[in-house]
Amino acid sequence: MIDLMTLKDDKLRDFQAKLIPTVDINTIIGIKTDVLRKIAKDMIKNNEAEAFIKKLPHQYFEENQIHAFILSELKDYNKCIEEIDIFLDYVDNWATCDQMSPKIFKKHLEELRIKILEWINSNQTYRIRFGVSMLLEFYLGEYFKESDLELVGNIKSEEYYVNMMIAWYFSTALVKQYDYAIKVIEDKLLSKFCHNKTIQKAIESYRISDEKKAYLRSLKIK
Repeated sequence: MIDLMTLKDDKLRDFQAKLIPTVDINTIIGIKTDVLRKIAKDMIKNNEAEAFIKKLPHQYFEENQIHAFILSELKDYNKCIEEIDIFLDYVDNWATCDQMSPKIFKKHLEELRIKILEWINSNQTYRIRFGVSMLLEFYLGEYFKESDLELVGNIKSEEYYVNMMIAWYFSTALVKQYDYAIKVIEDKLLSKFCHNKTIQKAIESYRISDEKKAYLRSLKIK
C-alpha cells in the first residue's frame, strides 16, 4: 500500500476537518476522495485489501475511507454484511458512513431489508444512519414500501447525524414517492427539526416542481 503521507495536502485537510467535526483534525491527512477510491481498487487488485480491513482501528480518517471503499466492492453478500457489521463499530463520522455503498446489495434486497431493520433498531448513531441510507439508496424505487416511511419516521434520536439522514431520506422520498411521502409531512409525523429540514432539502431540489415547493413551504413548522 502506498504511503498515504506522501499525498498529504494541508489545505484540503483543514477544509475536510470543517466538514467532519466529529473527527480529530490530527487524524486527517488531506487526500482527495477519488485518489482514495483508486487506492482501494488497487489494493483489491493486488490482494492487499483483506489484510488491511482486518487492521482495526485505523489511525487515519483516510484509512477509514479506503476501508469503506473496499467493502463497497466486495462480491460476496454474506462476507460484505459481516465486514460492515464489524466496521460500523469504528465509524465515527458521516462521510465514512455514507461512502459505503456495496454494489452486491442490489442482488440481495429481500435479505438486506432484515439487516436494515437491525441497524435502524440499534442504539449506535452510524448503524442507524447507515440503515436509513440503505433504504434511501435501494428502496425508494421499484422496491419501495409505504411501511418504510413509517419505519424511518418512527426513529427518535437526539443525534444530529441521524436526524440529518432522516431528513435526507424524506426529502428524497418527496422526489421519488411524493404521493406517499407528502402524507408524512402533512400529518407532521416527524420531529420539528426533521420536518423542517426535509422541507428545506426538498425545496433545494431541482427535481421537485415549483408548485410542490410552494406547498411544502406552507407546511413548515414555526
